[in-house]
Amino acid sequence: MKKIVQYLKDVRTEVAKVNWPTKDDVKGATILVIVLSCVFAVYVFACDQALQAAVGLFLSTR
Repeated sequence: MKKIVQYLKDVRTEVAKVNWPTKDDVKGATILVIVLSCVFAVYVFACDQALQAAVGLFLSTR
C-alpha cells in the first residue's frame, strides 16, 4: 500500500511541474490545425480532380 501512496505522491509532484498551455495557445493551435486541414483537403481534391481528368482522357482515346 505504501508503494501506491508514494506513486500517487510522485504523480502529483510531476503534474505540478507540467507547463500547461494558455487558453490563447490552445486556441491558436486549434485554428492552425483547422486551417491546415482545409488547405490539405483542397490540395487533395485538386489532385484527385486532375488525375480523374487525366485518366478520363486516357480511357476515352481508346
